[in-house]
Amino acid sequence: MDFLQEINRRRTFAIISHPDAGKTTLTEKLLLFGGAIHVAGAVKSNKIKKTATSDFMEIEKQRGISVATSVMGFEYDGYKVNILDTPGHQDFAEDTFRTLTAVDSVIIVIDAAKGVETQTRKLMQVCRMRKTPVIVFINKMDRPANDPFDLLDEIEAELQIGVRPLSWPIGSGEIFRGVYNIFEKNLYLYEPSKQTVQEGVDVSLESEELDARIGDNAATTLREELETVEGVYPEFDVNLYRSGDVAPVFFGSALNNFGVRELLHCFLQIAPKPQPSHAEERDVNPEENKFTGFVFKIHANMDPNHRNRIAFVKVCSGKFERNKPYRHVRLGKDLKFSSPTAFMADKKNIIDEAYPGDIVGLPDTGNFKIGDSVSEGENIHFRGLPSFSPELFRYIDNADPMKAKQLAKGIDQLMDEGVAQLFIHQFNGRKIIGTVGALQFEVIEYRLLHEYGAKCRYEGLSLYKACWIESDDAEQLAEFKKRKQQYLAKDKDGRDVFLAESNFMLQMAQQDFKNIRFHFSSEF
Repeated sequence: MDFLQEINRRRTFAIISHPDAGKTTLTEKLLLFGGAIHVAGAVKSNKIKKTATSDFMEIEKQRGISVATSVMGFEYDGYKVNILDTPGHQDFAEDTFRTLTAVDSVIIVIDAAKGVETQTRKLMQVCRMRKTPVIVFINKMDRPANDPFDLLDEIEAELQIGVRPLSWPIGSGEIFRGVYNIFEKNLYLYEPSKQTVQEGVDVSLESEELDARIGDNAATTLREELETVEGVYPEFDVNLYRSGDVAPVFFGSALNNFGVRELLHCFLQIAPKPQPSHAEERDVNPEENKFTGFVFKIHANMDPNHRNRIAFVKVCSGKFERNKPYRHVRLGKDLKFSSPTAFMADKKNIIDEAYPGDIVGLPDTGNFKIGDSVSEGENIHFRGLPSFSPELFRYIDNADPMKAKQLAKGIDQLMDEGVAQLFIHQFNGRKIIGTVGALQFEVIEYRLLHEYGAKCRYEGLSLYKACWIESDDAEQLAEFKKRKQQYLAKDKDGRDVFLAESNFMLQMAQQDFKNIRFHFSSEF
């Protein structure tokens, strides 16, 4: 297969949602279709059941939530599909934001009973900003659900995007009979089955066979509702979907493997192939001959027995080849990778080559940081992977003097992952952890203990904001540092950070020092 064919057959997308909408369950069922797994796992913690493939970290298995993005690739029907299953919990939103820079499209999962929830709105803002094409999967139709038309109105209003149903539910909850696939013009009858797949039945909407299969009342309602759909919503236009203006909508039950096949088949046909990536210097096209890519995630201890770190690299252009020297742009040196890997959550296979749209795992000894660019010699910088100003802060101390080294290494590696941010207080020299959500403190403590054998202790710290500061006025910067010395810290990269105790204090500092720039994200 030639280079262009390899690019055209790739589909790289993220699955995003509010916690508990069924995102990881949907991922499992998509993997089942690809033959990537043979038995779909359960997300909820249960010692007997198999846990979800994408929730491979011990804390994820215990909590029944995703706390890190996992990458899974499989072949299906001539396509190479790369799925990135993201955390839904708002405390891990930064990981999700960064993941959205590495995908060409997104599937949003919405709970049919709860509708659009807070975290879904926030994630949709990022998709809108990046003009990322979105497909909506309305999940849990086998339980009592809101009216489908009300759900569509809510999606349009809350997510600020046009919608176009491409499948339609026949009832919900106890009277859920199936879905009519508008895109393929056939009927899928509902039979709860967690591991098998139903085939569609070609039934004309006008035929008596429809009445025989789902009952007279359900058939009449379906015909009326489909007539309304065709009257209210414009004809589906694939270009409007790809430009991020219209979201196709599917209905189903991921847990019971229903409606997932229709979603996947339609997605493969309409979703965009790998798209151009934006770098500071220029736009990078996938079809270019020379390899370029960027690190959007680092994961420590994917194999806890080996203390290894993996840098996740999105291939933007050209062909990545094993054992070929590539330029690490920030360090300005060439590196060779003898064992690059493709992912199946925590399982890795060594690969010889990868194409635009693929995610490659590069073994890392500490060379990489999130946002680093790798290229075939060109000095190119991909942007859009910031760390945001944290909102919660705690001092972190060593609770076991015999394990100081392990604690230092653990903190260092976990901060490189972007789990949270580390600041060194310039006034007292103590380490401060800053996060966007309280759950991250628990994850850090758990992982330090179970992955590094180090015990930590937290101490509360009341701060309003940590913001990065810079100035072209050296005199004013020196004066600021002198007057605010007890509120200054350095981040992991040695940059100056101002620790404001209150909004008033921050406003006063901005007012008194006009020539100092206060940044609320690390990318400036």
